[in-house]
Amino acid sequence: MERDLFASEVSEDEIRKEVQLRPQNFDEYIGQKQVVDNIKMMVKSARIRGHAMDHVLLSGPPGLGKTSLAMLIAKEMGTELHVVSGPAIEKKGDLAALLSNIQPGDILFIDEIHRMHITVEEILYSAMEDYRLDIVIGEGPTARTMQINLDPFTLVGATTRAGLLSTPLRHRFMASLHFDFYHPSELKEIVRFNAKKIKIEMTPEAFERISVCSRGTPRIANRILRRVRDYSIVNDKKVTSLEDVEQALSMMAIDAAGLDRMDRKILQVIREYYAGGPVGIDALCATLSEDRTTIEDVYEPYLLQEGFLVRTPRGREVSQKAIEHLSAFEALDSQL
Repeated sequence: MERDLFASEVSEDEIRKEVQLRPQNFDEYIGQKQVVDNIKMMVKSARIRGHAMDHVLLSGPPGLGKTSLAMLIAKEMGTELHVVSGPAIEKKGDLAALLSNIQPGDILFIDEIHRMHITVEEILYSAMEDYRLDIVIGEGPTARTMQINLDPFTLVGATTRAGLLSTPLRHRFMASLHFDFYHPSELKEIVRFNAKKIKIEMTPEAFERISVCSRGTPRIANRILRRVRDYSIVNDKKVTSLEDVEQALSMMAIDAAGLDRMDRKILQVIREYYAGGPVGIDALCATLSEDRTTIEDVYEPYLLQEGFLVRTPRGREVSQKAIEHLSAFEALDSQL
């Protein structure tokens, strides 16, 4: 009889733990100490006052834990979390319906809040300040304003581009907290902790290797960890070594600096097509056939942070560090 692959002895709780690698409480949240300390104080103050926590804006590159922190806020407050993406709120009525169903103390998490339409955003002003919805009914001379009172709630906004938020909306947040890229030592602790969750045993060197090439981002570290887990299972590795991690990274086209194929392609295009730069972002996007937002939000922050890319008034340039790294990678690749 053929074995049922999903009828194993693994419990439902174990499966849930493996799927959900997010921290379950503040003690499990590694890194971003200043941000977490501020949030813990705000949560504690709100619980003592018996009132909804103040609205907070979380900004920083993607994958650093903004959504996870919003989940922890709701869990620590003992309230419900309502998650929605800014672009998904297309009409005023969508946001009004969402706000009307919120219970006292609930957390409304709006991801990519800077991408909300300005006409939708305006509804939030009175909702955030006075817990009130001002809705215009009708048109022309017969138009009238109807007010709907809301239960006190907390708006947690997340954005990768805080500068695109309108000034009126930004000023209505009582706290604005910025996420920085993680240090490799912090990522190493995250990988070590999550490796236990997915039951993979690794050497210290293997943990170190994953942390160094994760671009300072826990989401990437967890993605690499899962692919290393897959490699170890397929190759029947009881303890995953540094060599195993290297093989898995090679299959993912991730190099020693944590750059993937697209990162290197950006640097190579500037070096080869534009003599090292400077090159304007529009010309670069056209050459790469890639969206401008993707280049600026996903790839550029880490390349700039690590000094591979330089942004000047005339455009982007590759640094000497990038040229040396590409040369070393290409020399190694030619030997394989």
